[in-house]
Amino acid sequence: MWFLQDGMTLQKAIMNILAILITIFVVMPIHEWAHGFVAYKFGDNTAKYSGRLTLNPLAHIDPLGAAAMILFRFGWAKPVPVDARNFKNPKVGMALTALAGPMSNIIAALIAAIGLNSLIYFGRSTIPYDALSYIISFMYSFVKINIGLAVFNLLPLPPLDGSKILAAFLPNKFLFKYYQYERYIIFAVFFLLFTNILLIPLILLQNLVLSGIIWLAALPFGI
Repeated sequence: MWFLQDGMTLQKAIMNILAILITIFVVMPIHEWAHGFVAYKFGDNTAKYSGRLTLNPLAHIDPLGAAAMILFRFGWAKPVPVDARNFKNPKVGMALTALAGPMSNIIAALIAAIGLNSLIYFGRSTIPYDALSYIISFMYSFVKINIGLAVFNLLPLPPLDGSKILAAFLPNKFLFKYYQYERYIIFAVFFLLFTNILLIPLILLQNLVLSGIIWLAALPFGI
């Protein structure tokens, strides 16, 4: 568990937990709402009729997924129901609906990174050092968690969002095979996660995206 790692100070642990709770109660609902909203715009009312086209966290939180998020810093919410048959182009509609969730995490990370740079740029002379260090630690954790969620969800493996994006580019004959073995791929994904085999490529991808977000967020300040 992340909070048992060597070098984890009380300040870092508190800020990480706060960032995780904000992610569970704010960012994950936005992630799921984004799926439902894009699906609705492309002609599918399933999420709306299921009461999921809302930012109310109670409509989206999965207790087991929230517990996993707190303990392991990766988790999930209740999937928003989508019926691709309602799209004019089911493959494209499903791919864009799937992409909306991770993009909401990227946008949240970018906004937080810009806020972080604003604090560093303008707050050094006005905010007490101890308070500023707590805020910076929280916001940096928030940025990393959102990027981690986006990168993880974009992996082209069922049941993740990336698998639905990949499906848009597969010929129908391959798509049938893809879905035929979906349940086995899901078990393999969980095995790779809990044995940390996926950890190194996920960290590399997360750091790559994090560098890009930090670079973009620094542009307005000339940093």
